[in-house]
Amino acid sequence: MKLKLMSVSMIFKNVFLIKLVSAILITVFALRLFIFHFNEFSPVFASVTGNFVARLSPPAVFVPENEDLVPQDIELEKCDLFAGKWIPDSLGPIYTNSSCGTLIDGHQNCITNGRPDLDFLYWKWKPHDCLLPRFDARRFLQLMRNKSWAFIGDSISRNHVESLLCMLYTVEEPVEVYHDKEYKSKRWHFPLHNLTISNIWSPFLAQAAIFEDMNGVSTALVQLHLDKLDETWTSLMPSLDYAIISTGKWFLKSAVYHENAKPVGCHNCPESSHLEELGFDYAYNATLRNVMDFIAEETNRKGTVFFRTSTPDHFQNGEWHSGGTCKQTEPVSDEEIEIKDVHKILRDIELGQFKRAVREKMSQDDGNLKLLDFTGMLLTRLDGHPGAYRQFRPFDKDKNAKVQNDCLHWCLPGPIDYLNDVILELIANG
Repeated sequence: MKLKLMSVSMIFKNVFLIKLVSAILITVFALRLFIFHFNEFSPVFASVTGNFVARLSPPAVFVPENEDLVPQDIELEKCDLFAGKWIPDSLGPIYTNSSCGTLIDGHQNCITNGRPDLDFLYWKWKPHDCLLPRFDARRFLQLMRNKSWAFIGDSISRNHVESLLCMLYTVEEPVEVYHDKEYKSKRWHFPLHNLTISNIWSPFLAQAAIFEDMNGVSTALVQLHLDKLDETWTSLMPSLDYAIISTGKWFLKSAVYHENAKPVGCHNCPESSHLEELGFDYAYNATLRNVMDFIAEETNRKGTVFFRTSTPDHFQNGEWHSGGTCKQTEPVSDEEIEIKDVHKILRDIELGQFKRAVREKMSQDDGNLKLLDFTGMLLTRLDGHPGAYRQFRPFDKDKNAKVQNDCLHWCLPGPIDYLNDVILELIANG
């Protein structure tokens, strides 16, 4: 009898243990299922700080899980960093409109100026055939220790150098050590890395007399010497480790052209000039030929020279002084936009003169002249310009106010920041 009671007791204990183990397994399974679904549908929070309020999630655009992966049949060494598309990026920019002091030009500080939409900050450039690492300011500074840089050209070059400075500011604060009388050319020094970065104002790259105020209003025709390069930048070239040279838009301005110290023609000639209408393409071809030949000569440079193609504007329903606007709030696809004829002419001249100089003037072993063809990359970013917000809160007093729109320069932070991602990748990996 005692034996029988013990058997029954053991049975009850075994049943209890089986039930306990089953309950634990069911609980664990339910918990894992809950966590899986929570992670699948929870929002992604953007790690952006500063004066603007960070959005809680990236733009509402569906992105396949493999959007940021490289196809397995792609040879990475043949990757074209300039061919790709813009994809949503929940992280946003690495700096804010207030995190780099007073480095940003007021006309490009779109968020401080009151731009209400922020979606344009949450996109990144993705090459088709490879990964593009996020810009690493510390890595750039380490690579550029004891080096000298210069951005040479017009206001887009200034726009670009301010972008780079703001990105580097996240690691080290630059010190302004020079500016010209009009504050158009400047130089900064990063003392911890002994890096200098200069912005050299030379909108034509050639000698020119310019009669224009800060709003682009001219009181007289530009006097442009096509056969004389601007010594403001040429005198610096032998001392630079890296230079980015660009121009373009200024050649669309009305101008009188000089060669051999004599006027030979003009663009948008006044009736009283009695000069031949040569067109801006004539002047651009002649100037870039001289520019490319100069930098192709090894004695005129010690470092690497990048030539950047001109960036497109996105004025619609008018131009700079005729009511043009750009109200888009997100990128478009390649199929939705065509390059303007004038931008195509500029780019064709740029590519033609670059290839000619490489073919005629440089040896096969000299790869120190490189092309930055960013025209297509920025063509689809209609949303990246200041638009009406090139000035401080333009609609505070009158929501229907007519204001000057800027559809040429780029907001900071903004799409132009990703040019630096590409440039760092080119420098780091050749």
